[in-house]
Amino acid sequence: MGAPGKPSPLTSWNDGAAKSQILDFVARVTQQGGPDFIPPAERIAVFDNDGTLWCEQPLQVQAFFLIDRVKELAGKEPTVKERQPFKALLELDLKTLMGLGKQALLELVFTTHSGIREEEFDPIARDWLAKAKHPKFGRLFKQCTFQPQLDLLKFLREKDFKIYIVSGGGIDFMRACSEEIYGIPREQVIGSSNKLRFEVNEDRAGLMKLAELNSFDDREAKPQNIALHVGRRPILAFGNSDGDLAMLRYSKTGKGPRLALLLHHDDSEREVAYDREFRLSPLGEALDKADAYGITVVSMKRDWNIIFPTAS
Repeated sequence: MGAPGKPSPLTSWNDGAAKSQILDFVARVTQQGGPDFIPPAERIAVFDNDGTLWCEQPLQVQAFFLIDRVKELAGKEPTVKERQPFKALLELDLKTLMGLGKQALLELVFTTHSGIREEEFDPIARDWLAKAKHPKFGRLFKQCTFQPQLDLLKFLREKDFKIYIVSGGGIDFMRACSEEIYGIPREQVIGSSNKLRFEVNEDRAGLMKLAELNSFDDREAKPQNIALHVGRRPILAFGNSDGDLAMLRYSKTGKGPRLALLLHHDDSEREVAYDREFRLSPLGEALDKADAYGITVVSMKRDWNIIFPTAS
């Protein structure tokens, strides 16, 4: 319930256990003088991106960006479209693409993201996001964010939480849109990254993106990168797959009040219903052992009264 004269928070969330746990947790950790009070500097929240903050089906948003980048490459080198994993990506052969594993995804990223300066990538990604649309929903990919999550991010900011995106997606791709669509500054984005090389050409110094992996921010790498880049253990974590499980357990098992949330895509009418199949990062252990691990499962079908923002 909201205070008198103020709208109730999280109106896009249906009343139920998940919403109650969020509101109760935030109330406890922000109550000055209360037994569970946590100072603002320690109110760290971490969110996965793909499948947690925006739609990841039939492929992650960045995969569609890769498709268009590969099409450009194939226009210059026609033999590319006959080689895997490029062939599977261009044909949207999801079974083959997912069977090739994460190394194939890395090859796609290296081929399409390297050989350019760091600052040159940002406008390429921004331009694509400004016009690219989801094949099923017919809206811009950057409008395929989940309204209940946007409301939750806003609510947490109002309560002096510092929010980080911690995702397996490319760090530069997410930084190109994180502030615009989530209100999360680019310096609060942690993701997978290429190695960089410092170069000086005449009087201009810059960083070149290399075709080498620096960090693949998935599973155990997530808490490692949180410790490296944040320096505090989060008190709230939200994910949607086994790839987020290490981050959820890292956050949940710290001292004091903690909240770990797992989004279950179970709404075939408004979005997509899937869990163990049809994804690069499966949902098995996290869903099966949520109760044992103290993780709150959020049902898209049950807990959210809206999925996407109202079209403007």
